[in-house]
Amino acid sequence: MFRALLLTVSFGLAALPRAGAAFETQASAAWVYDMTTQTVLMDKNGQVPLPPASMSKLMTISMLFEALRDGRVTMDTTFAVSSRAKAMGGSTMYLDERDRPTVRDLIHGIIVNSGNDACVVVAEGLAGTEEAFSAQMTVRAQALGMTASTFANSSGWPDPLHRMSMRDLGILTRHLIEEFPEEYRTFAETEFNYDDRAPDNRFNRNPLLKLNIGADGLKTGHTQEAGYGLVGSAVQGNRRVIFVVTGLPSETARAEESERIVSWAFRQFTLKTLAKSGARVAEAEVWMGAQARVGLVPAADVELLVPALVQGGVTAEVVYDGPLRAPVAAGVQVAELVIQVPGMAEARVPLLAETAVAAGGFGTRIGTTVRALWQRHVSGTPAPAPRSLVPGLPGA
Repeated sequence: MFRALLLTVSFGLAALPRAGAAFETQASAAWVYDMTTQTVLMDKNGQVPLPPASMSKLMTISMLFEALRDGRVTMDTTFAVSSRAKAMGGSTMYLDERDRPTVRDLIHGIIVNSGNDACVVVAEGLAGTEEAFSAQMTVRAQALGMTASTFANSSGWPDPLHRMSMRDLGILTRHLIEEFPEEYRTFAETEFNYDDRAPDNRFNRNPLLKLNIGADGLKTGHTQEAGYGLVGSAVQGNRRVIFVVTGLPSETARAEESERIVSWAFRQFTLKTLAKSGARVAEAEVWMGAQARVGLVPAADVELLVPALVQGGVTAEVVYDGPLRAPVAAGVQVAELVIQVPGMAEARVPLLAETAVAAGGFGTRIGTTVRALWQRHVSGTPAPAPRSLVPGLPGA
């Protein structure tokens, strides 16, 4: 009797686009995500664990932001600088053992200066050793859903055991934006010079921050093994896009490819509202209820990104196990709206019961049972086992 049911739903989208030509990127791996609609716009080798270079510093920053949120440190907490931290090569904020940088200094030193020394200071300050901190990073990453990430250090220094996927970096970026909106603002800062020591390394390397395209983060990366990469985010209108690229051949290629991706993500997709919160999109049958049907409504506005060039092809269906068994409570999820745009991953939206439906009375239950038995008789299918209509008796 109870089965998965499909209802075709029309939103007047016949003239909306089919998928246009996919974006061709020269990056070896890339992942692009629209936060507003939770839509993956591009996934090129996005699940593959790769050397992340300094882009993995975002995980160190996340661990520090979480320590701030939990009250384990404050912005004015000072950390010691070990000889190991001072000896770090590559990008630094030029710390030495006599310094006692604050958490605020270290956040700027990691985000703006990409300081390898600052990362080691944070790792040792929070976990005692960089090795212990790296193990904690790996565990925390798994808890955040970053299943392709393992960390061997806090800075992204080349190591065969230090790997992240582009999708994982995207998940981490979303976490930083959503969970730490105040601290996230630091990613848009363009210059930091600790104690006037780093005139040659004081500028943020993110090439998008100066282009007036809504970019407000996040982190570049480069090693010989990884190539040039960037984790970026930009806001235009009411949309925010996250993107991650890696394996580019030069700093110039990284800047140009990143700008192209931002332009494509905002200009080649149109944001459409399919249904408003609480607006009925379909009805579901109800078994033995005081009413035979109940309206299905989304809890929030249903917004969809569609490619902006070629016509036709959007479909929508309501899926539920039905008929629904009475009583049905108002506001409970009872179905899903499944939307498919050609060339893109399907979108699944929870649908709620619009109103409560009480169980029908004795007459309703008798009538429903008789109709069900008659329909089965006419169709030639076996009738179901009898159900008692009196609560407490066998079969009730």
